[in-house]
Amino acid sequence: MKEILRLFPTYIQSELQKINEEDWARLQEIRFRITKPLELIYDDKSILVPAIIPSEQDGNYLLNQLGEYSIYRLEDELREGYITIPGGHRVGLAGKVNTEKGIVKAIRHIASFNIRIAKEKIGVAQSLVEDLYDGEYTNTLLIGPPQTGKTTLLRDMARIMSQGTGSIPSKKVGIIDERSEIAGSIHGVPQHHLGLRTDVMDACPKAEGMMMMIRSMSPEILIVDEIGSEADVKALLEALYAGVTVISTVHGDRFDSVQKRPSLTPLFEQEVFERFVILEKKRQPGFVRTLLDQHGQLLSLKKRGVSYEVDRSTNPAVRYNVGRI
Repeated sequence: MKEILRLFPTYIQSELQKINEEDWARLQEIRFRITKPLELIYDDKSILVPAIIPSEQDGNYLLNQLGEYSIYRLEDELREGYITIPGGHRVGLAGKVNTEKGIVKAIRHIASFNIRIAKEKIGVAQSLVEDLYDGEYTNTLLIGPPQTGKTTLLRDMARIMSQGTGSIPSKKVGIIDERSEIAGSIHGVPQHHLGLRTDVMDACPKAEGMMMMIRSMSPEILIVDEIGSEADVKALLEALYAGVTVISTVHGDRFDSVQKRPSLTPLFEQEVFERFVILEKKRQPGFVRTLLDQHGQLLSLKKRGVSYEVDRSTNPAVRYNVGRI
């Protein structure tokens, strides 16, 4: 975790180095708020560290480390509200926002930093990928609230689909990574293992990026995170009409709540997604609660780890398999 530790003043580094290896593996975020105790957010709990109360000087130190002592290097990132660092980790920012004619120009006087720790969970999507393949991969939408592992799943799905698995052949995969979160690219180079046949369009708006990727790299599978706007939906439909399989995510805790979002209406009216994966927040990322078909009907996920079982319940509310991946 040297990419993370180097951001902090020495006294904070010393405290963080007391975290054991097992807890480091479960750490999701480090919340650094000026004049408030440091917060450590794990998979299953949140802890305040009273021994670490960052000062304004500590905040300036962290910002200088992020920008390598040149604030001008961060001009674009400060406007977007986050910075990607080596290792694919992302630092979110909050503070005084400067605007011009209603457009965000930058964040100044930064008071909060959210260090989101990027993790590669190799193999976490193996079972799901196999369930989504039926001669060809199905157009799939992953639905889940924040911190349910949507991006972690996408990352591993790209790797598996790109390399192939078992009797499933490898595919050309294109990732539109608007927020540099899936690939964690630095200067365009992915920091995560995404497979040998994966191309990444980094820091590009999703709507433009999908069309650019199709024209330039002719992917067979297009992966895009967090669709939501009408422009995203329009570009996604264009990709589907071009014959590309689309794997995407959206924020939501239930299928019906996502289905009611006005901007997503065309996707449901045209039944473009053949599978819906509903995720639930558990200790491990990518916990699949339900798999639905294009009509929103329940499907059975038969694979659990290395064994196969049939569902025993006749109640559709509980008949799905959980915790497969």
